[in-house]
Amino acid sequence: MNTLVGTKISAVTHKPQTTRQAIHGVLNRPEGQIIFVDTPGVFKNAGGALTKTLTKTVEESLEGVDVILYVVDPTRAIGPEERATLAMVRKIEQPKILVINKIDMPERDKPFLEDYRALADEFTSVFELAALRARHVEPLIEYLYTLLPKGEPAYPEEQKTNITDHVWIAEIIREKIFLLTEQEVPYSTHVEVDETEDRNEHLVITARILTTEPRYKKMLIGHGGKKIKEIGMAARRELEASTNKKIYLDLQVEVDAHWVERLG
Repeated sequence: MNTLVGTKISAVTHKPQTTRQAIHGVLNRPEGQIIFVDTPGVFKNAGGALTKTLTKTVEESLEGVDVILYVVDPTRAIGPEERATLAMVRKIEQPKILVINKIDMPERDKPFLEDYRALADEFTSVFELAALRARHVEPLIEYLYTLLPKGEPAYPEEQKTNITDHVWIAEIIREKIFLLTEQEVPYSTHVEVDETEDRNEHLVITARILTTEPRYKKMLIGHGGKKIKEIGMAARRELEASTNKKIYLDLQVEVDAHWVERLG
């Protein structure tokens, strides 16, 4: 979605369940406005509270959409998650587009490409592109405009997303947690931004990383505070590049076993 909209809105990592809420990305062109809804991924084999909440979010997000873009990764086999997602998609009567990503990778690195191409009969159309490098994306956008119904814009022209600045900042921080921690640690965490203060050339941000257990808190802080400093530095770099401001980030770690309940 970040590539389609032309700016970074949601967190992106190689790990499943990075996206946790339905985030809207808004594309405005002379042809009209397209609202993309980025949903959480389906994590079939886990039965925890977070997975149940995210699956519910996916199902609710599919209601009322005009076109489905089913984006797949040919480096990964069609496993339980893909089958569960396909089962959801099959129930929808709206046009369905299969989008095969990472098409620019060498053939040896995408061994499951033909498996996904074999799904073509179940879709209205198939597009192959490289989202990371924004290659072959334009034909997909042009095709979407032919499918979408006419209507009034839902967002002002200058607005790119439905999420607040606080949520966007939290997404950046959470992305760094996913990239810089391992195993179950990222899935135990949630980020809340408590305050932002704009001081002309400086932006002061106060945020908390919430985690479910004390042992995860220790891992997130790291020996001598090394890990939390690493997460903070990575987040500051991206926030400074995006805002063109000097960022002061006060980042704390707290134990809160009930953050998943509030997510729903």
